[in-house]
Amino acid sequence: MKFRPLHDRVVIRRLTPDEKTKGGIIIPDTVQEKPSEGEVIAVGPGARNEKGDIIPLDIKAGDRVLFGKWSGSEVKIDGEDLIIMTGSDIMGVIEQPTAKKKAA
Repeated sequence: MKFRPLHDRVVIRRLTPDEKTKGGIIIPDTVQEKPSEGEVIAVGPGARNEKGDIIPLDIKAGDRVLFGKWSGSEVKIDGEDLIIMTGSDIMGVIEQPTAKKKAA
């Protein structure tokens, strides 16, 4: 099934946290906090302003984002646990550092 969010809504897949601490202690699933970091799966076209123009969101599918702890609604689509939230619930995009090119 393909899902397309409407307006300024975004579909996010939570990223799974590490199951071990740096010291090697294994943390069981029941004790772990739900991560507030995820990958954007789908983005709606955007919200409308007072004039009726669509204002697109600044995020796109594939972006890694941070969102509030209690943001969005949890849904299950094709057996996968996802979150649907509005673009305003997203705090920011996590930029991946680019590899520096060596001068020849």
